[in-house]
Amino acid sequence: MLLNTEQVKKILPHRDPFLFIDSVESVSIPGQEIEKGKVYDIKELQNMEVVAHYTTKKDHNIFAGHFPDYPILPGVVQVEMMAQATSFIVLLLNQDPFSMKMDVALLGINEARFRKPIFPEMELKIVTKTLKVRGPMITSECKLYHNDVLMSEATVLASLKMT
Repeated sequence: MLLNTEQVKKILPHRDPFLFIDSVESVSIPGQEIEKGKVYDIKELQNMEVVAHYTTKKDHNIFAGHFPDYPILPGVVQVEMMAQATSFIVLLLNQDPFSMKMDVALLGINEARFRKPIFPEMELKIVTKTLKVRGPMITSECKLYHNDVLMSEATVLASLKMT
């Protein structure tokens, strides 16, 4: 594991009940070895991959209303989870990502597909791949898995600014 929950909280500005990342397994550029300590230019992060995890908690308030007799994780929360996972590219963009402040905004969603329902107590793996970077705008292909079964997917457009 690359980051635990406490470290995730040092990167993301989100908090309960709207924090949907428990841990980050890896941040990598497939086919390329990551140089330890190197700060990458955002343009170098094409095809970058983030693998993160989240377990849906049965006592999460969202399940109380969606739906009381058949709790399902809403699609909008699944998309938010994907968007939060994309934020971890900052680990390669800043020498000390734990001391920076990040301004991240979800700008658009395309091609969202919710293939299977997500229930309480499911362990999810979120995999994001950076498709395009233009200034602070990042487009990523995102997928949610449970036990290696594709549950949902979407293309996420986000703005990422660091200070």
